Amino acid sequence: MEQGTQGSDRTEIPDRPAGAVRVPPQLRAADVDRERYAAPGAVRGEHTHGEPSPPPPRPAVQRSSVRGQILDALRTALVAGELRPGEVYSAPALGERFGVSATPVREAMQQLALEGAVEVVPNRGFRVLERGARELAELAEVRALIEVPVMLRLARTVPAERWADLRPLADATVRAASSGCRATYAEADRAFHRALLTLAGNEQLVQVAEDLHRRAQWPLAGGTGARGRADLMADAAEHTALLDALVVRDLDAVRSLVGEHFAGAV
Repeated sequence: MEQGTQGSDRTEIPDRPAGAVRVPPQLRAADVDRERYAAPGAVRGEHTHGEPSPPPPRPAVQRSSVRGQILDALRTALVAGELRPGEVYSAPALGERFGVSATPVREAMQQLALEGAVEVVPNRGFRVLERGARELAELAEVRALIEVPVMLRLARTVPAERWADLRPLADATVRAASSGCRATYAEADRAFHRALLTLAGNEQLVQVAEDLHRRAQWPLAGGTGARGRADLMADAAEHTALLDALVVRDLDAVRSLVGEHFAGAV
């Protein structure tokens, strides 16, 4: 259990840069207003038959929704560099920052621990794991082993008009790259690749590839290898080139573009 927001072992998230994603304000209401929706009988221990029926308790999905929004916000903070590798963050401190209790933050952090983004530090909180270039290279290799054969199969079987449907997603990555915001581009990048792989009709493949892709987007320790606007623009341009190759079923170009695309993300 982490300590509260007091104490020297708590690290605050640094001031958010302009454009950083913020958790919607309704999170606070969703987290603290449950008592308002509790049935009167649960408080008084009785209910008068002449009274109107009490409103039902708030569905459990609300709690899950808060946790999911916090998880998304933490993932964005990781990619944006707001949660720095090697630093320890306490759930109460993060909860205060997001305007919620420590519980959904702690649950979201546990999920990030399962994904390999953070590790639990007893009595303190969660440390963002430090990663090196070798890990990114390994992730790129695994992604290529999984996705290149799939792309080649899709290139042989998917009609050209289906690839045309993905143009808006490729264009969205270009716009996101032009903003220079790593978090914005990371989201658009994943959406494009997810749409491509979805055409294979294998949901397990999509989930595995998405996990690898997300992990490949986390920053390196010390900020080394950080990708600037020019790098993001070059990466986005490869999406358009890949679609062009898929439309004309140029298998050699597809194989080369996908392999280089993953290698360039390192």
